[in-house]
Amino acid sequence: MAILDILEFPDPRLRTRAKKIENVTQKITALADDMLETMYAAPGIGLAASQVNVHQQLIVIDISEDKTQPLVLINPKIVHREGEIESDEGCLSIPGYYEPVVRSEIIQIKALDREGKKFDLQADELLAICIQHEMDHLAGKLFVDYLSNTKRQIIRKKLLKLQKQRT
Repeated sequence: MAILDILEFPDPRLRTRAKKIENVTQKITALADDMLETMYAAPGIGLAASQVNVHQQLIVIDISEDKTQPLVLINPKIVHREGEIESDEGCLSIPGYYEPVVRSEIIQIKALDREGKKFDLQADELLAICIQHEMDHLAGKLFVDYLSNTKRQIIRKKLLKLQKQRT
């Protein structure tokens, strides 16, 4: 397993739409393992393949306190949503920033697991928020897109300044 580089906003590659995974191969399961290791090391609770510059529909999530409940979602699709919930969201691609975002409170999804088997999942609260956040990445969307243009530009400028200082 390996820790992968996470793209940071405003990197234009974060805006790339992920493609559907046609076959769950050993390469895909190895990528899922690397993504889990990367997410745990960051540390975070969710990571989309788009964030590590692999533009395929793959998400890993683990919202458990002890990091023992990894969830791999391949080609996830929301088939039902209800209610609304607002919570502060952060993102490994937008380090250090947390802003309120409104999401569906309960969702039902269809996806493939790491073996390529179809499954359905109903999620609420933090898990629902996390799935929706990561699915946005697969569509080339970031949580800052829910903010005002002014707030988004302030975050963009501050992150660009930090990125220049690191190089």
